[in-house]
Amino acid sequence: MSDTIRTTSKGRGQAIAGVLSGVLVFAVLVVVFFVVRNDDDPKPVPAAAPATVADPLSVEPQITTGSGTLTELVIKELVPGTGEVVKAGQTISVNYKLVGYTSGEEMDSSWQGGTSKPISFQIGTGQLIQGWDKGIPGQKVGSRIQLDVPQALAYGPEKGDLRFVVDILSAK
Repeated sequence: MSDTIRTTSKGRGQAIAGVLSGVLVFAVLVVVFFVVRNDDDPKPVPAAAPATVADPLSVEPQITTGSGTLTELVIKELVPGTGEVVKAGQTISVNYKLVGYTSGEEMDSSWQGGTSKPISFQIGTGQLIQGWDKGIPGQKVGSRIQLDVPQALAYGPEKGDLRFVVDILSAK
């Protein structure tokens, strides 16, 4: 009988060891499953702080040159404005930069060493060159525009065709 008891005890021990091994394997698999699954889950990404965009009109414009000869006034919006529309007769405040149309040579500017020094004047009343009097009314406050002005609407053949970049800061 002692052989029978030993066999039965040995069988029970092996059965218990088998169950414990199975439980251990199952536990290891569960742990591995959760560890792997958590690594694969997309982690919530904190919302990025909104990028601070400097006011584009606070930065001195860089101007490229044109080519050929101008025959008419060309107006190009570089930065869209959101303010009121400028009307002839209003006093406007602007920053500007003037270069030769094909040479790119700077001729005048309200920017000094990267700092703006706005100027004000009445628009559309004949006090300025025709290119400005015709090109600025109808634009919005807050705009940065490029005016390609033929010599006939500017200072004549002595200065030739011109390219202005104008920031319209206010209109009253």
